[in-house]
Amino acid sequence: MPTDTRPTDIPPTSSGGDAAAQPLPGEASSERPSVRPSDPPSRDRPAVRLAVIGAGPVGLTLALFAARLWPEADVTLFDARAAGQDVSGDPRTLALSLGSVQLLQRLAVWPAEQAQAITQVHVSQAPPTLTGVPIQPELTINAFDEGVPQLGAVLRYGQIVAPLQRAWEAECAAAPARCHFRLGTPVSALKPLPDHRLEVDAGIAEVFDLAVIAEGGVFAEQSRKGLSRDYHQTAWVGQVQLDGDVAPGVAFERFTRHGPVALLPLKAEAGDAPGRRRAALVWCVPSDDDPVAPLTDAQRQAVLATLLPPAAGALRSIGPLKAFALGLNAERTLVDGRQVRIGNAAQTLHPVAGQGLNLGLRDAFTLVQSLRDAADLDRALRRVEWSRAPDRWGMIAATDFLARSFTWKLPGLAAARGLGIAALQALPPVKSALARQMMFGRR
Repeated sequence: MPTDTRPTDIPPTSSGGDAAAQPLPGEASSERPSVRPSDPPSRDRPAVRLAVIGAGPVGLTLALFAARLWPEADVTLFDARAAGQDVSGDPRTLALSLGSVQLLQRLAVWPAEQAQAITQVHVSQAPPTLTGVPIQPELTINAFDEGVPQLGAVLRYGQIVAPLQRAWEAECAAAPARCHFRLGTPVSALKPLPDHRLEVDAGIAEVFDLAVIAEGGVFAEQSRKGLSRDYHQTAWVGQVQLDGDVAPGVAFERFTRHGPVALLPLKAEAGDAPGRRRAALVWCVPSDDDPVAPLTDAQRQAVLATLLPPAAGALRSIGPLKAFALGLNAERTLVDGRQVRIGNAAQTLHPVAGQGLNLGLRDAFTLVQSLRDAADLDRALRRVEWSRAPDRWGMIAATDFLARSFTWKLPGLAAARGLGIAALQALPPVKSALARQMMFGRR
C-alpha cells in the first residue's frame, strides 16, 4: 500500500459506580464482552503504541476501552487543555442513546444520578400540514413499547467528561507503563513513515503504530473535509422552563417551516419552582434571514411558544441563547493508512437526529473490538472501515436529507413530511425498527 509521507496538520485539540451493562437487545452476551481489568501484553504479540488525539467524550472512551480490552495497547492520550482544568462545569447539553449509555456503563463511568432518562420521544409537525385530512402528523416512541428501561439520556458535557477523565487518570496511575495522559500538549502534525508507522509532533516527535484523531470541534471552525455542505442554518441553543402535566423524561421534536425545534428534558435541580420543568432547547432556523437573531428574550419566548406542540406544556421562560452554524462535514473514509478519525473528526452532522456523539462512541468501541485480537493491524483497520460504513453512511444520509428538506421550496413537501410521520405512527414494526436504529445504530 503506497504511503503518503506528507505531514498532516492537526488543529489544536480542546475539551471538546453503576451496575454492569446488560447485552444489547437481540445480542448474546458473548458478542459484547464485559470490560475486564487491564492484562499484561501477550508474549506472542508485540505492544502497539496508540496515540489518541483529543480528550473529549469519544477520545476518553476510546482510551479506556483500549486500556481495558486490548492488553497489547500502549495508549497515550493528548489534549491541548491545561492540566488541572476543571471540566465538570461545562454546561453544554448532550443527548445519548441507550446504546451509548450501555457503553459507558461497561466502563463504570455512567453518572446515573445526574442524567435525565428519556422515556418517550414525541415528534410532530407544526401546521399547516395535512389540511382536510383526518390524520395527525404525530409520532410517539415509548421505552415501554420497545421493552427497554429508557431510550437514552440527557446530561451536561461536564457531567460525562469528568468521570471519564477520572477513570483515565486512575488507569494511568494503575498502569503507568502503558497508559499516559498528555494534557496541555497539542498535537500539531502527523507524518506517515516508510514503515507505515506515524510520527506524532506534540512539541517533540514520537513514533506510534497508530493514531486516532477524536476531536473535531464545531462546523464553523473546521477545515472542510471530503464531503462538506453548508446548510445555511443556525442552531440557537439554551434552556427553557415549562409548565404542564408532562411526565419527566419526555423529549419533543417539532418540525416547523424554518427547521426543527427540539426540547430535551433536564434533570430537576434544587431551587426549581414546583410544577416547572427545565429543558434544553435546540431551535434551527435559516441563517441568511435569521428570524431569531434580532429578537429580545421576551420576543423569542413569544415566538417559540407558537411553535411548540400543546403536549409540551406552557412555555414560561427562556434563557440566553447561543448560535451555532450548521452543516455537514465528513471524511469519505475513517481510515487513512495508520490514521483513523472518529467522532466529530470524522463526521459533523446536523443535530436533527441528535446522533453525532452516539456515532462517535460506536466508532470508538468498534475500533477497539476489531483491533484487540488482530494479528495484522492494517487488515484489521480495513475491516473497521467496512464494518462501520452502514451505520455511518446511513446516519449521514438520513440527517443530510432531513436537514436539506427544510431548505427546499417544493409544493406539498410539508404534507409529504406530515404523511411520513403519521405513517410511522400507524406502522408499529417500522416505528420499532426506527427506534432500535436510533438507540443502537445500524447493525
